[in-house]
Amino acid sequence: MSENTITPLTMPKWGLSMKEGKLINWLVEEGSQFSRGDELAEVETEKIASAVEASMAGTLRKIVAENDTVYPVGALLAVVADESVSDDEVNAYIEKFQSEFVPEESGDEDEGIQAQTIEVNSLNIRYLSKGDGDRVLLLVHGYGGDLDNWLFNHDELVEKTGMRVIALDLPGHGQSSKVVGDANLEFFADTIHAFLQALDIEKAYLVGHSMGGAISLCFASKYPDNVLGLGLIASAGLGDEINNEYIQGFMESTSRKQIKPWLELLFADKSLVNRQLINNMLQYKRLDGVSDALNAVSRQLLDDSGKQGRQFLDSLDTLACRICVVWGMDDHIIPASHTERLPDSVSKLVIESSGHMVQMEAANKVNQFLIDNLLTR
Repeated sequence: MSENTITPLTMPKWGLSMKEGKLINWLVEEGSQFSRGDELAEVETEKIASAVEASMAGTLRKIVAENDTVYPVGALLAVVADESVSDDEVNAYIEKFQSEFVPEESGDEDEGIQAQTIEVNSLNIRYLSKGDGDRVLLLVHGYGGDLDNWLFNHDELVEKTGMRVIALDLPGHGQSSKVVGDANLEFFADTIHAFLQALDIEKAYLVGHSMGGAISLCFASKYPDNVLGLGLIASAGLGDEINNEYIQGFMESTSRKQIKPWLELLFADKSLVNRQLINNMLQYKRLDGVSDALNAVSRQLLDDSGKQGRQFLDSLDTLACRICVVWGMDDHIIPASHTERLPDSVSKLVIESSGHMVQMEAANKVNQFLIDNLLTR
């Protein structure tokens, strides 16, 4: 028998800093069949709790990992195999895997996937580039986010498209400079244009989330020759309605008690907002310059949300590139109803049981939709 008929389900690596994860509980029973995209287990990391989704259909033949237990990245959680594989073969595979598995040492990271910093218009921009394909995809996060918002998308998009995929921290966010200029969409679009030029990238696909979607739309309007296609995820700029209370509440929160309910609005499943996610957000907000940057950006969002929304919605048909839109049905920040007014030329998907952070809550579905409707030639 070839070992190709047995597939290991291992502890995923969500982000460069992740070394281990805690298996909270299994969502399927041993011996059960599952489909691609089904949630198999809940895992908690230092950044976020999330579900491990099946990347293929199969049968969960043997569960190895126990609930409420911490395992290193790459550790064997379970074995997937069809019924033609005997129990003895499954057990032999597990024994061999366990005997050969070596956990990643603390401090060990592949040099090729280190986050980097580049100077752009006198600003330091942090970014993470993976893959070496000729085509380039740039991931643009939203208000208050950073490149870790793409933890569940980055690797799969590289693997399945062969593209070079880059995620960046926008000015005022993450580990980039906290200077935001006029703090409007055009400032961010111009920064992205200069960023791509600094990396000697002439054309790219842009996938933007929330405010990052509006920035991507602004970029495509101003620099049409540099855009191969647009993926818009729960995007601002496509309608008048936006939860301004969320923006104000997030900006003004300074404690765990204050910020937790606002972060919970981002997800359909509020349990994904764990203690570490809250702590990381508060730590970011306390950095020098962050408060001023967020205040400046929020003023632009609050003042211009309706005006800019109508402007981009009405101009979608004028953009000479492929466009696709993804939304979570339970989005409490920008409603999924914005998809109802999109022109027929735009491919769209609304995913049930997902909120504003749909690219994290339903990563496999989002990734596959982008591949099928935007990134496939």
